[in-house]
Amino acid sequence: MQLIKNVFCTVISTICLATLTASAQRPNIITTLTEQNRWVDSVYNKLSKKERIGQLFYVRAHTNKGRAYEDSVGRVIAEEHVGGLVFFQGGPVRHANLINNYQKLSRVPLLIAMDGEWGLGMRLDSSFSFPYQMTLGAIQDNNLIYKMGQMVAYDFRRLGMHINFAPDMDVNNNPNNPVINYRSFGDNKYNVAQKGIAYFKGMQDGGVITFAKHFPGHGDTNVDSHFDLPQLPFSRERLDSLEMYPFRQAINAGIGGVMIAHLNIPSLDTTKKLPSTLSREIVTNILKDSLGFKGIVASDAMEMKGVTKNFPNGDADVRAFIAGNDLLELSENSVVAARLIKKAIRQKKISKEEFEAKIKKLLAAKYWAGLNNYKPVNPAGLIADINRPASAELMQQLSDAAITLLKGDSRTLRHNPLMKTAIVSIGVNQPTTFQKELSKWYPNGMIFMVDKNASVPTLNRMLSTLKGFDQVYVAIHDTRTRPQSKLDYSVDVKLLVAELAAKPNSVVSVFANPYAIAGLPGIEKSGALLECYQKDDALQRAAVKVITGQQKPIGKLPVSVNVFFTTGQSVTSL
Repeated sequence: MQLIKNVFCTVISTICLATLTASAQRPNIITTLTEQNRWVDSVYNKLSKKERIGQLFYVRAHTNKGRAYEDSVGRVIAEEHVGGLVFFQGGPVRHANLINNYQKLSRVPLLIAMDGEWGLGMRLDSSFSFPYQMTLGAIQDNNLIYKMGQMVAYDFRRLGMHINFAPDMDVNNNPNNPVINYRSFGDNKYNVAQKGIAYFKGMQDGGVITFAKHFPGHGDTNVDSHFDLPQLPFSRERLDSLEMYPFRQAINAGIGGVMIAHLNIPSLDTTKKLPSTLSREIVTNILKDSLGFKGIVASDAMEMKGVTKNFPNGDADVRAFIAGNDLLELSENSVVAARLIKKAIRQKKISKEEFEAKIKKLLAAKYWAGLNNYKPVNPAGLIADINRPASAELMQQLSDAAITLLKGDSRTLRHNPLMKTAIVSIGVNQPTTFQKELSKWYPNGMIFMVDKNASVPTLNRMLSTLKGFDQVYVAIHDTRTRPQSKLDYSVDVKLLVAELAAKPNSVVSVFANPYAIAGLPGIEKSGALLECYQKDDALQRAAVKVITGQQKPIGKLPVSVNVFFTTGQSVTSL
């Protein structure tokens, strides 16, 4: 049985490798989008005006909302002739089967999209997640990130999907950013550009259309555009040299798509309360003309309050269309919006030539994705394919390369294995992978767990017990699905961290957003400090490898945390 399993895994890996190698030979996407194409012309000429307008719209789809919801999306496909779908939560097999069903309803094959910044696991159950972009920002070998892009592309194509609304190429220079944050590669524009290019090239070479987001840059905001309209109050010079830099580099490197943010930017467009999505100055004059972008311009979700608050009832969609967006994502009301766009075309608010170019560009994207020769997805073996051993191996490689030593050396990291050792995990209520792995190296070790809201008497009892230990390893865990800049620990538990860090022979590992370090005063007093970025088991194993001398820490901090720990910091000479 084990032999059969090994053979199966080898076959899957071989197929995957062959697929990735073959996909690297794909034609340049920008060339495909801009050259005349007989298939595109043929399809365009057969479409009615309503069907052509429908190609602009990409509507929401789920497989966790029940049959009635799924059927309602099917009716939208059949009646509105939309260009594509954006899939959200659900399961991979259900997604594949539903995509097959939806494709049968469409006269022109649908482009299927998803936000998968760290892979399918960002949206789907039973599927694989790679590291967040902030974690990737610490890695010095961009080839690993390229390989991750290829892996993500394989997973997308395996499910019948063609677009990943990724990578996030915002420069996150605001630690309190509520919506970008750990989704960014960091606060260094050069690092963001290099990592973003490596990631998108891996995906595009794997046959997936990628979108750099959120132009012209959502990294220095303290408002979530899902709920309100953020403002960027910076000069054109600042935006051009900092926020736009990664996008300019991505465009020069051949990215196929750019997504526009919902931001009010007075230095670029003086119209009051106007989101950048609806600004022709920003979308057409700057992005398309000044930066020379010839790919697909997509709006951010048109149902977000950042755009609908001041432009309701389809007004936002028609303005986004006129501004220069090619793809309208998640319209609040696509029926009304399509009617308003048809009226705008009739009133010559956009030229016939520009409208035709938009639709042909979207059809050309379908051609590049292979939809001129559409084949349904085979769901057999899908779960095994998207959870293959090669993905786990790459995840461990990425994790090993990300671990960042902010303070300490081999002497302060690795203590005498025969000494009495406390191994403490904070923010959890059961033993962690970190504790289990580290315990193998310290036979005289004892595991302690501290709930994030532990009572003062409980904390005092533990501190009293720890007086009998010679050394202490402390792990800080953020177990939330989305790791924010501040830990949700009680004040007393944060004080405990400071006390533990001040102990002789203390080593602290932070499995949390690096910004969280700033909210733990006293942590800098530890004998050694490792930033490990997120809660995943692979990163916990990687930290143990560094502590025990199995590997060197080679990651570098991708953001500035405070005066003690700044961008690019690391201790690598062990």
